[in-house]
Amino acid sequence: MASLPRIAVIGTGGTISSLGSGSLDVLDYPDFGKKLTCEELLDRFADTRQVAEPVPITVRQVGSTALGPAEWIEIRDLIHRLAEEDKSLAGFVIPHGTATLEETAFFLNLTLRVQQPVVLVGAQRPASALGTDAGMNLVNALRVAGSAKARGMGVLVVMNDEIHPARDVVKTSTYRVQTFRSLDYGALGHVDGDGPQFFRAPLQLHMPDTPFAALDITKLPRVDVIYAYAGADGDLVEAAINAGARGLISAGFAPGMPSPSQQRALWAAAEAGTVVVQCSRATGRVAPRRRLREAGIIGGSDLSPQKARILLMLMLLTTTDVGQIQEAFLSY
Repeated sequence: MASLPRIAVIGTGGTISSLGSGSLDVLDYPDFGKKLTCEELLDRFADTRQVAEPVPITVRQVGSTALGPAEWIEIRDLIHRLAEEDKSLAGFVIPHGTATLEETAFFLNLTLRVQQPVVLVGAQRPASALGTDAGMNLVNALRVAGSAKARGMGVLVVMNDEIHPARDVVKTSTYRVQTFRSLDYGALGHVDGDGPQFFRAPLQLHMPDTPFAALDITKLPRVDVIYAYAGADGDLVEAAINAGARGLISAGFAPGMPSPSQQRALWAAAEAGTVVVQCSRATGRVAPRRRLREAGIIGGSDLSPQKARILLMLMLLTTTDVGQIQEAFLSY
């Protein structure tokens, strides 16, 4: 019998590690329940050891609303250290809350320099719930992380038997188990009873082959998201700049347009040196059309506002050149 792949399991908390007050508590557990350590989570779902040799490491026991840039950098550094110290590791799995899972995944997708597969996984129902998806999601994530087929695919998200690329996937529903979708392009593949099956591959640049992978990242610059809504004024644009934002993401109306008052404020900000990226609050591309180019504003392509923020933060580590940043938004 072939040996099972050794997979580092980096626990951060989230619904996947949560226990509620009973089997029907699928609502109040984040506020009144408890969160398991990574070791306890694997013990609760002992079947994980049928598909891998998990190496548990607990870094947090929190909901993912408490995870942000500082924690992304910590997790990145930990993965790099583990890969260097333990050459026997075949991959990495990160159990994570679903609220910000896609953001952590995209940051790692742009900045990691490891060759092994990296998989983020969550759950929509706590580990204690009737019909929880935590156990099977965790088993499937381990299967993917230990698969040679997953190499070269960038950071992956495994939920609900589906394999998604970090770049495209978004959470679309608060409670449904099919919440994670790659809306315009679809999943990369599925995890069936006989293992991971891939049917497409991501073409945009991703780890470990990005310039960001070589950077020593200790802190990310402030970038804020300005959401468009009917009648919105420019006050939040000015407030963000006054708070120290070096970049702004405009989450505009489709096909990528802020309100007139927001537009005036954003154009003034761009002229004064703040880097502005125009995205859509819906799906689909925001191309670098003439009006944006003339105003010195970057077209955010098809990235969600929250992922455009991450790419802009990383670009601002080395440049404020609008042309270079625009090229990045067409490449990642």
